[in-house]
Amino acid sequence: MAPAADSPISPPSPTSGAALTKAGQKAILTQTISNDSPTITDLDASKLTSTRITSPKAVPAPDSPEVWSQSVATDHMLTCRWTESAGWEAPEIKPYGALSIMPTASVLHYATECFEGLKAYRGDDGRVRLFRPDRNATRFLRSATRISLPGFPPSEFLELLKQFVGYDAPRWLPHNGDFLYLRPTIIGTSPALGIQKPKEALMYIIGVCFPPLGDPKAVPATGGTGMGAEAKGAAGMKLLASKHDMIRAWPGGFGNAKVGANYGPSLVAQAEARDRGYNQILWLFGEECFVTEAGGSNFFVLWKTKEGGLEMVTAPLEDGVILEGVTRASVIDIVREKLPDVNVVERKFTMEEIMQADKEERLIEGFGSGTAFFIAPCSDIHFRGVDVVLPLGKGVEAKYAMAIKGWLQDIMYGRTKHEWGVVVEEQHE
Repeated sequence: MAPAADSPISPPSPTSGAALTKAGQKAILTQTISNDSPTITDLDASKLTSTRITSPKAVPAPDSPEVWSQSVATDHMLTCRWTESAGWEAPEIKPYGALSIMPTASVLHYATECFEGLKAYRGDDGRVRLFRPDRNATRFLRSATRISLPGFPPSEFLELLKQFVGYDAPRWLPHNGDFLYLRPTIIGTSPALGIQKPKEALMYIIGVCFPPLGDPKAVPATGGTGMGAEAKGAAGMKLLASKHDMIRAWPGGFGNAKVGANYGPSLVAQAEARDRGYNQILWLFGEECFVTEAGGSNFFVLWKTKEGGLEMVTAPLEDGVILEGVTRASVIDIVREKLPDVNVVERKFTMEEIMQADKEERLIEGFGSGTAFFIAPCSDIHFRGVDVVLPLGKGVEAKYAMAIKGWLQDIMYGRTKHEWGVVVEEQHE
């Protein structure tokens, strides 16, 4: 099978600093999803088998402590094993349960693990939808090949994802307006030490009950991990800008891949921020203090330009420092469609620019965008002893962020018919 013309991993440029990494990713794709050998098998959704659980779990009530624990999974999971010698085995939907891997498994020692995050929504019309899942499939492939895990045809993965959602949705999305968080994952399972490309891997997909983390009215139940300040009545996210000793990602690194190694090292700073009364870290980079991401979300700022126009700015993708968020892309697309007076700009910008806009009363809004917190307006940013209080923190409604959130939710829940809302066919018993 020849490589697809629209391969999600572009050919490396000889002059690019990332040429070696890109060449390696292309090689992995060639060896896994472009191999003509009859003994090497591509991921194939048509081979899916399923086994239903005999004793289904109780579905927790909305906003219950179980939901806020973010640890209650649906009845089933989808798994598919890969080996270097044979390729992808037949995928299987089976009862949710523990995985079995050896203590020497690659994932436990060398962080050969990547994942995705998206949601399934029960729409106002009773139908189940995914939101732009093709983008998650493409990003999943990029992340996998970035850490030497096997490639796969994104279309086959997407079909498996839809089959899994359709299997558990009838019980786990009982009411219009419900949603489930979906976590596709690939881990290296080779049972041998040694810093080398994994020769075995496991793909799995699970569905987890999640609370509305970005809803300012949502109050975490006992043991919950919501935005925190909202539970005390504050409006919007409070961000603590990172210092020079805290760097989330860097050019030429792996900040643009959704891998576990991006998140574990950030937890110390995140916990410190919450201990100080902030919701998330606003990650800065370099002596210039370029703004990159807010926690695990992309970040946008809306301000008036010095010439009087409206500009929405967010960090660029070119240097690989930030994740190419699905919600981020959707915000950009929908603002350009519905708000032609707002100029959307993807470029590097600094905390100094934000402070200057605030000083000159040009700062309008700031918000994070991502799957878990969705659209989360920002009320203030603490930077080097100074609190930059956005208009939201002064009682002014974040009308642009809320309008964007509403437009996207209308698609997610089927109120607006749109190609981004992909309907999933349910499999009733």
